[in-house]
Amino acid sequence: MIAWSIHFALSLLATCRDILPIAGIIIGFQLLVIRKPLAHPKKTLVGFLYVLLGIAFFLEGLEMALFPLGKLMATQLTSAEFLGFNPNQQPLSWQAYSWVYVFAASIGFATTLAEPSLLAVALKAEQISGGTIHAWGLRIAVSIGVAFGIALGAFRIVTGIELYYFIISGYVVVLIQTFFAPKMIIGLAYDSGGVTTSTVTVPLVTALGLGLAEAVPERNPLLDGFGLIAFASLFPIIAVLGYAQLAHWLGNRSRSSKS
Repeated sequence: MIAWSIHFALSLLATCRDILPIAGIIIGFQLLVIRKPLAHPKKTLVGFLYVLLGIAFFLEGLEMALFPLGKLMATQLTSAEFLGFNPNQQPLSWQAYSWVYVFAASIGFATTLAEPSLLAVALKAEQISGGTIHAWGLRIAVSIGVAFGIALGAFRIVTGIELYYFIISGYVVVLIQTFFAPKMIIGLAYDSGGVTTSTVTVPLVTALGLGLAEAVPERNPLLDGFGLIAFASLFPIIAVLGYAQLAHWLGNRSRSSKS
């Protein structure tokens, strides 16, 4: 208990060090540029204290639960006992890691659907569009994109294919889709790639990538373990643009059939 208290105190001090520049900029602009006192200084102070404690506890949770959990799942899914692999045989092909891809897709879909930042963006998009964009439809489209991206990223780690092949090809697809997608969805689609990489998704996906790179033979965690976040940012853009294009096409088809 004493050791954990010391560790938590150090994490809290590190969090204070990271948050102080933000507080300094806000207070500096408020007092020196806008030249008005803070409207609710007590509430602001309490809010900053909540932020400091929340981030410190969140970082502790990452170290104690999420990072070890992601690494443990990757290790178990790639163990010789689970795969039925004999070390004296030839190395396994990429097809043998099918459960890894299923788990990667599942964890990508579930964490994205629970992402608070995505929920906030989806609700605002539905509100501003007057219901033209459905919050649930957007969240599911983004979650499907992340699920496919994380599964493809896991495939890349298993096979050892260079990362830039996937990223360049993906952005070429995004550029082509951008020319044909409805203009009202383009900005939202690009933002959807950013909101997925937030508090819930990033820790588990990062832990999964590092654990998988450590568990798969001939893979280097530093070279191969990172990059899954890039997949989680890219493929939601493709998914949302595709969702908008499909909805636009179905709407035009419905109107033409009625006329």
